[in-house]
Amino acid sequence: MEQIPITREGYEALKKELEHLKTVERPENIKAIEVARAHGDLSENAEFDAAKEKQSFLEGRIGELSYKLGNAKIIDPGTVAKDKVRFASRVVVENVDSGEEFEYLIVGPDEADIEKGKISLSSPLGSALIGKQPGDETTIQAPGGRRTYEVIDIV
Repeated sequence: MEQIPITREGYEALKKELEHLKTVERPENIKAIEVARAHGDLSENAEFDAAKEKQSFLEGRIGELSYKLGNAKIIDPGTVAKDKVRFASRVVVENVDSGEEFEYLIVGPDEADIEKGKISLSSPLGSALIGKQPGDETTIQAPGGRRTYEVIDIV
C-alpha cells in the first residue's frame, strides 16, 4: 500500500475539501441533474450534459481525495531531521546569482503554495533540493533560464 506523505495542515485541508464535495457540491449537482432531466429530451439537453460532466468530475475528485486521505502518512515538520533536505523540511536557500534568500517548506503537490512559502517536492526546485545539505548547491532549469541555489540552512 502506497503511503502518501502529508503535513497535518495539508491533511486537514484535503479532509475539509472532501467534506465540502460530499455535503455541498454533490447534493447541488444531483439537484441540477434532476432539474435538467425534467426539461425533457436528454439527447439535446446541454444543461443535463454539463451536470453529468460535473458529476463525473466530482466523483473522480471524491475518489482521489478518499484514496489520499486513506493512505496518508502525516509528518510533523517539527520532527524532521535537519541533516539534509527531505519532505517536510523547512529550508533556507540563496539564489546564487541574485543573492536573494528564500525560506521554503517542502510539501506534497496537494499542499504546494508558493505564496505561503510551500513548494512541492516534485517541483523542479523541490526535487533538486531533496537530499541536499547546508552548503550544497543545485542548478535547475526554470522558465526564466538556469538558476543556481545554495542551501543555507535547514531550520
